[in-house]
Parts: sequence; C-alpha cells; structure tokens
Amino acid sequence: MANEELVALPVTKLSAMLKAKEVSPVELTEAYLERIERLDGDLHAYITVDAKGALAAAKQAEGELAKGSANGLLAGVPIAVKDQMDAKGLPTTMGTSFIKDVAGEDSTLVARLKDQGAILLGKLNLSEFAMGGNVVHPHGTPRNPWDRERQPGHSSSGSGIAVAASLAAAAIGEDTAGSIRIPASWCGVTGLRPTWGRFSRYRVASVSWSMDQAGPMTKTVEDCALVFQAIAGHDPKDATTSQAAVPSFQARDGLNGLRVAIVREAMESPALDAETKAGVEQAAKELEALGAAVTDISIPLFTNGGLISAAVTDADVAYVHRHLLREHAAEYDTPTRRRLMAGMLMPTELRDKALRFRVIMRRLVMEAFAQVDVLVTPTQSTPAPLISTNAGGFGSVEEVLRGFYGVRGATGPFNLAAVPALSVPCGFTKGGLPMGLQLAARPFDELTLFQTGHAYQERTSWHTRWPEL
Repeated sequence: MANEELVALPVTKLSAMLKAKEVSPVELTEAYLERIERLDGDLHAYITVDAKGALAAAKQAEGELAKGSANGLLAGVPIAVKDQMDAKGLPTTMGTSFIKDVAGEDSTLVARLKDQGAILLGKLNLSEFAMGGNVVHPHGTPRNPWDRERQPGHSSSGSGIAVAASLAAAAIGEDTAGSIRIPASWCGVTGLRPTWGRFSRYRVASVSWSMDQAGPMTKTVEDCALVFQAIAGHDPKDATTSQAAVPSFQARDGLNGLRVAIVREAMESPALDAETKAGVEQAAKELEALGAAVTDISIPLFTNGGLISAAVTDADVAYVHRHLLREHAAEYDTPTRRRLMAGMLMPTELRDKALRFRVIMRRLVMEAFAQVDVLVTPTQSTPAPLISTNAGGFGSVEEVLRGFYGVRGATGPFNLAAVPALSVPCGFTKGGLPMGLQLAARPFDELTLFQTGHAYQERTSWHTRWPEL
C-alpha cells in the first residue's frame, strides 16, 4: 500500500494492521513525518514536530508488538495534540510569540495517550491562547486543506487540519465554546466535545475553567469512540473530573426506538446558509431512514447561546490573563488583547446576568432531553469563511449579534449546558467545502452519540472524502 493511502486510513484500520504486522509503527510514523515535512509548510497544522521522539517511541512500540506485549488501545498509532497540553520535553506555546516554556511533565491526556501506546508526533497550531479570532499567527497562519484561502476553524485549527490532511491519524483538540466542533465542521472531520468532566485538564492551559473540555478529532465516529475510551475518565490530579464509567463502543443495528429532534431555532437562524440547512435536513432524513423517530423541538433561548457563552468565557479568561496582560500587552495580537480588556471591564451585573442565563439554558436543554434522546443542529451556520486579515472592530450592534448567531450560535448552548456534542460531516457545498451536522445527548451519554453518528456514517460517505493535496 502506498504511503498516501496508508496515512488516509482511520485509526481502527491502522490499529488492526499494526496488530496483524501488516505495517510497522516505524514505517507508519515515517510516512506521517514525511507527509508533514512535505505539506505542513503551507498548511501550518503544527507548531512543534517531535520527529526524534516519535521515531524512538515507534521503535519501542514495534518491539512490543513483535513480542505480543503491546496491550494499549492505540498501540503504534501516530497522534498529535493541541499546543495547549503539556508534553514533557516539548514547549507549550499556546499559539503565542512570547510563551515558550518547555514542559517538565506530561499532561494527563498526553500521559494516557502514551500509556495506550500512541506515538506523539508533536504539538498542533491554535489561535492565540485558544481564544479564537486572532489575525496574526506567530507560528504560521493555519489554512484549510479544502481551500487554503479559508479558515480551518477557531482555536483547535491545527487539530482539524492534521486530521483532514492526514498529518496525524487522530488529534486531541480542546473545546470551550465550539473549538473542536467548529474546525471539525469546516475541515470535514469528526470531532467530539465530551461531557464536562470527562477528560482531565491537568496541565492543560485554561481558557474558562467552567467550560474547557478536551476531546478527540478523527476521521470517523468509530475512531472517535476508540480515542475517547483510551483517555477519558477520572484523574486524581483534577478534582473536576467525573468518576462516571467510560463506555466502550458498541454499534447499534439501526436506530429503531431512538428519539431525535431538530432544534427549530437553529434551523431558523438568520445566519444559516441555505446549502448548510439543506444538508442538515437531508441528514435528518437519513437518520429517519435508519429507524429513528425524527421531529422538531423548540429551545427558545437557543439563538442566544453564543452570546451567553462569550460573556461567561471572556470574564473567565480575562481573570486568567490579569497578570500576563499587564506584562506583555504589546505582544498580544490586537483582537485578543481587545477581547481580554473588554472582559476585564465587564460589570459584575453583566457577568451575573450571563451566569443566570446559563442556568436557564441548561434547564431548557435538559427539558428537551426529557422528551428526546438526541438533538440535531448544523454545527456551523456557514461553510469555512475566508481567512481574515482585518483586526478592525465591529461597526454596529447588529453586526455583533450576527457574528454570535453564526460561529458559536449552535455550539454555545451545549457547552453552557455541559452536555456532550459531536460534529460529523454531512455534505459539501457546490464550492466543494464541507458542512457539519451536530448531535448532542444527555450528560455522560457519549455512547448514544457514537452509535447515532456511526450509523449515519455507515449509511453515507461524506466522511470518506478527503482533500487532494
């Protein structure tokens, strides 16, 4: 098999080939490293590539597989992580020009990947401090593999690129208000924001302590479930992690008995693109054909989810940066600095109001789940926009609101409600850009999301299309 075909395979197939000794971890790692060397100078998925460390780990995995002692779920599989997560011996830059601290210890997520036999290829690009929206990227402007003039997604941009361009078999991103789901949608990959508390945040740099949650980005839902199983679960080093049992993936035979509802407000958003709307409506028909009972449901506060989410996040992240901003203000990108300063100036009554609205959003979402098992929305209102080179502000209140209805309009409600949400590819525009379908479920019911998304992918082929590079 040619390297181009090999690196495009999903994790589950690569894992089977590694165990059957049809390919060696060293050969596979070298194939990814060669592809990164050839393509990433243009795409800018990576900030740090650890070729030496990856090859050493691959040789160790090769020996363990040869002896039959490799028991990890990801044994020999090359994976990369967002440069928000510490990996011992590698710098954690947070996408900035002025932070280059070398980690003295692995984050729990990186440690678990290694414990499961994964090969760490390196650290992936991201928006400055994982906030989204910056214009200047010190480590290269991340570019969408489907159209290099377009954005790959906010915050976990490198993670989306790495999977879509086959620069890693899988990636770990982080999602505060959509930063896994947005690049998953715009890059045409699968991405999960798990239930808050599922993944450890030990030595993962913070944006908003009450909403940050790492998660897998992969080629398929089945891959996503495997990576989730490998690294989710309670961590004594992170008191916010849950002790809930981590499920192993089991496919359903159809979706008979599953109750699915399309969120009406998400489909009526003034920002929603006609092609995206049609793609989601067709996806709902596919779920119905699989046996699901599909209806629609109203969540009245839904369209304000992006705005509420931003208010909570910006107040949280402003606190995180209160000292750093004083010392390095001129080194921040203009939009990042402006957003942090606005967060610092937010009146207490406005933050309190946002927190009250968050409680209401959580209640409304949970009331919806009393009636159905899965909620459906577009992941993003539009396909990937052009890369912005303008650091200018907003011209009107209406312009601000349109922005919140668009980028975080459908993702915000679910991180506010602390429930799991999965983005899967659901089609392409006439211009050849991917579109994403978002599925959400009750807290700690990732298994239902995996089963629903997998059944959809078994019926459709959108997830098998990859950009020509």
